[in-house]
Amino acid sequence: MHRAIANYTEVLKPKETLLLTFIGVFAAVVAGAGSPPLGLLFLALLAIALGSGGCNGLTNYLDREVDARMKRTQHRALPSKRISPPSKVLPLAISLVALALGLAWILHPLCFLFGLIGVAAALSWRKTGATHLLGIISSCAPVLIGYLAISNQLNPTILFLCLLIAAWVPLHVWSLMTAHRDDYLEAGVRIFPVTWKVEDTIKVLLGLTVALYGVSIALYHFGDFGILYLVVANVLGAAMVYATYRLLRANTSHHAWLVYKLTAFPYLGLLFFIMGLDLWLR
Repeated sequence: MHRAIANYTEVLKPKETLLLTFIGVFAAVVAGAGSPPLGLLFLALLAIALGSGGCNGLTNYLDREVDARMKRTQHRALPSKRISPPSKVLPLAISLVALALGLAWILHPLCFLFGLIGVAAALSWRKTGATHLLGIISSCAPVLIGYLAISNQLNPTILFLCLLIAAWVPLHVWSLMTAHRDDYLEAGVRIFPVTWKVEDTIKVLLGLTVALYGVSIALYHFGDFGILYLVVANVLGAAMVYATYRLLRANTSHHAWLVYKLTAFPYLGLLFFIMGLDLWLR
């Protein structure tokens, strides 16, 4: 029983779900100027967590055959047949997504709309060139749901939060693909960036890092944050640029993996936390 629970939990990608929920909740904190209504905040947390987990379960199901061909992913619950047949995960994943969309509708019709768009983007054209753009759209959904649950309106702050995600997603994904380039190619995943020369891909990653840094600083103005956010955003941005520059110089899978690891909670999670902390300390 415990092993079955662990397997089904693994399919929902708890680490990725936690990160998406974390940034969505702090987007709600930003929308509420540090003091969002707790009831709405809790509903937003539930909607984002359930929706992110459900979508991760569905994408794991859709990617199971490719995952079985890759050394990095072949031991996951579906490709390793710890859950068999794979369709056994569908009732759980679909139910989570449906419940999340229901909660999103209760929060605000815009939350439902962007949640539905996020689900559609996450499930469409997996492991194709379109995946990168669709990944940006789906990753913006938690931030949009969290923010709009409190604000109910689109404004420059949420625009720049989405621009931050738009720069972050390809940097996060492409650094991982660069670190495991041969694994992707051997599995038959022949899309950018693994089809480019590694040195050219790294230059793109460096450009994305600079863009990410720039957007994070622009948020200081458009998000009306204080000096705490500005200082931490500069430190984190400089760390990201340095890590990517080291990758450019070293050109190794190890350094690409370090960039990938740095982009998640050390960078994105901490940056969103500081947004909330900056507002709380005023």
